[in-house]
Parts: sequence; structure tokens; C-alpha cells
Amino acid sequence: MKNFIENLPKAELHLHIEGTFEPELMFEIAKRNAIEIPFKSVEEIRNAYQFDCLQDFLDIYYQGAGVLIHEQDFYDLTWSYLQKCADQNVRHTEIMFDPQTHTERGVSFETVINGISKACKDAQEKLGVSSLLIMSYLRHLSEEEAFKTLEQSLPFKHLIKAVGLDSSEKGNPPSKFKKVFEASVKEGYIPLAHAGEEGDADYVWEALDVLKIVRIDHGNNCLQDEELVNEIVKRDMALTVCPLSNTALQVVKDLKDHPLKKMMALGLKATINSDDPAYFGGQVNQNYIDTQAALDLTKDELIELARNSFQYSLLEDGKKTLLLNELEAYAKEN
Repeated sequence: MKNFIENLPKAELHLHIEGTFEPELMFEIAKRNAIEIPFKSVEEIRNAYQFDCLQDFLDIYYQGAGVLIHEQDFYDLTWSYLQKCADQNVRHTEIMFDPQTHTERGVSFETVINGISKACKDAQEKLGVSSLLIMSYLRHLSEEEAFKTLEQSLPFKHLIKAVGLDSSEKGNPPSKFKKVFEASVKEGYIPLAHAGEEGDADYVWEALDVLKIVRIDHGNNCLQDEELVNEIVKRDMALTVCPLSNTALQVVKDLKDHPLKKMMALGLKATINSDDPAYFGGQVNQNYIDTQAALDLTKDELIELARNSFQYSLLEDGKKTLLLNELEAYAKEN
């Protein structure tokens, strides 16, 4: 089954580029930029990647991002991830980036977007991996700050497909960002949001009805509300589920108890993703492999998850069809 998964054509729809920052690269860039980090070795960083909750993770996540200063840093970070995509037969990826993490440190929006987008362009040409960018607003900051980020993004609209909402969920409901999401949609951005990871089903309802999102990032806690599940199925919306992230952050205590299989049985369009793979112990293939073993997923179920990842991507229909055809050919041969 491991070999089947490794060669399975797939897309990744829930990935934070800052969360792909492997300790080795963090050390290299910190040294290049002469920035002190509070770790003496790569092993010390890895040992720090133990979390009890989302906030524990976010504290070290933002600390690591602090070494990213120059366009080349953002290029190297993104290129490293995209090479891993090619190695795992990830044919398409939708990359979230957090401009506020960097602009509040004095790094320009232009520096961030140029480094990331140039790596994406090179990956398309050299690796055959397509990508789209999702600009995420940080929900622990104010809506006013999010509006500043929206304004900064406008000269680069051609490089950004969607907006998202991430960071500390509890106490920061989707409705806090109603106006900036309305403004973002007017500028042509597709609305997405994290909801139902640590927040309850009410947060998912708000993301649907207040922010008008078209895809739910995480969504685990939608299962608290049968009416909500039925509404998501009715709207034909996908969930970008992140199994190893859920166990690392104690959203799910044991992978054997993960609700992914239940989601699928209820008709929810689930996908498997890595979220922040450098911190949570696995790229997307490892998420597939570990989840398959824990939940005893069949080949047909794995193909369904991969099919969902293409079908519910933000790609144009023609490109979706090409990737879906590639997947169906693989399914028939294996």
C-alpha cells in the first residue's frame, strides 16, 4: 500500500509555506542572514517541535519565520517544499502564505510574494508541479490589520488566487473578518478559511454564512452538528483535512480515532494534506500512509481522497480534467 500511495497522483490543498521550514534550512538561512536563533543544533529544533495545542505550535512557528528576510530566503523555502512535491507525485499544490508574519517585522509584501511566486514558476517549468497562492489573514490580529494586507496585495493580484484565515482560532471567530472578506471577494479573490479545528461547529457555520467560503480548511468539528454536515454535503464543499497535524496538536488524541473515515461515510468531500509538515512529522505522503494504516483505508478510498484533491482544487476545469484523467489511468493500472 505504501508504494501505491507514493505513486498516487494527488494535489495538496492545505499547506502553509512557513510551516515547511525544515530545521536544516532554518539554520542555513539564519547563518546567511546573521540572525541568532535560540537553538544550538538541528536536533535541538526538532526536540522543540512537541506541542500540546495550537498556540504552543504557533509560538515556535513565528519564531522560525523570523529568519526569513530576503527574496532569496522565501524562494529557497518554497523551492525546497516544491521539490518534495515532485518527489511525492503531488501534481498540484495550493500554498498558503502569511504576509503579516513578515510585514510586521519590516519585510515588504513585495519581497515575500516575489520570492514565493518565482519558486512556483520555476517548479512548473522544471518539475511539472503546478501551484496557486492563498494569502492568509492572521485571525489573532485585527480586521484593520487585515485590510492593510489586502491593500498591500493589490499590485500583486495576478499572483494570488484566494484569501484564507488562519492562526489562533479560539476567541477569533470568522465573523471578526466579515468586512475584509467582502472586500477581498470584490477584488477577485476566492474566499477560504480555517474553521472547526479548535473552534466548534458555530465557527464553521460563520465561515460558511458570514465569510461565504467555498472550501473549509480542517472542519473536524462540523461533526458536532448533523444539520451542518448535511449543509456542507448539500453545498458540495470540500474539507482540507490534516491528520498528522490533528494528532500533533491534540485535536485528535490517536490517529485511529481520526474522523476522516466517518466524514467520507457521511458524504463529506474530504482531502488529505500536511498543513505544516516540518513541524508535524510528515509530508503529504506520510499523512496518507499513516492514516491508511490507522483507519484501514482501501485503495478505492485512497483514490477517492486523491480525486477530491483535484476536483475541489481552485484549478480551471480543463486542468482539473487532465489531472483527474491521469489519476483514473493510475487507478485502472493498479
